Amino acid sequence: MSSLFRIALCLFFFTATVLAASKPHVIVFGKWTVVKPSSDLDQNRPDDLKIRPLYVDSRLKEFTFGIPHDVTEEVFVVRRIVRVNDTLPQESTVRWSWQRSGWLVVDRITGHISQASLPEFDPDASSASWYRDYVAYCGISEDGHKVSAVVMQLGRRKPILKKPLGEAANEEASSSECAPPAWQRAPTRVSFVSQADQKFTFAVRGHTVEVVSDDDPEEGTE
Repeated sequence: MSSLFRIALCLFFFTATVLAASKPHVIVFGKWTVVKPSSDLDQNRPDDLKIRPLYVDSRLKEFTFGIPHDVTEEVFVVRRIVRVNDTLPQESTVRWSWQRSGWLVVDRITGHISQASLPEFDPDASSASWYRDYVAYCGISEDGHKVSAVVMQLGRRKPILKKPLGEAANEEASSSECAPPAWQRAPTRVSFVSQADQKFTFAVRGHTVEVVSDDDPEEGTE
């Protein structure tokens, strides 16, 4: 009898563990709130920004802004915003400010939240354009003087494309060095337009990217 009892007890705990592991997570966004984010590009007149909290199983995990992008039915990405201590050493009153950050990858099945690895993505200057699990944006070098066309694929550590687009006129103008990239399908292509009105189009095939010349036919749909 003792052996049967131990077997039954083991089965009970095993079943409870499986049920706990398979319990679906509840991921929801909270209400929108308007804040004034700070920026190294313009500290004097920051634009108002609508943000909202992200909850996992009723627990506050992050603050976000912008419209999420569904990568799959299980995974989506969304921009992150953080509240940082903006108090100077000589100030006695604590001052907090909101600052734009990168992108979050959220798994609806596991409830796991991670930061997307986007090299040279500038939170204040880069505009990301998502298509499937690809993201295209203008990367800004650490010194703020060089602009590159960057295409990343989720799950990869290095960009599948990084092509210089030229020199930034100055740090304040770096955010306007190129418009948000435009995607098209069948075949999959992405186009960048620099501040000098130069258009660069690339064909994306899996983990590789090829330059599309002006002689190639403009196929695909927006």
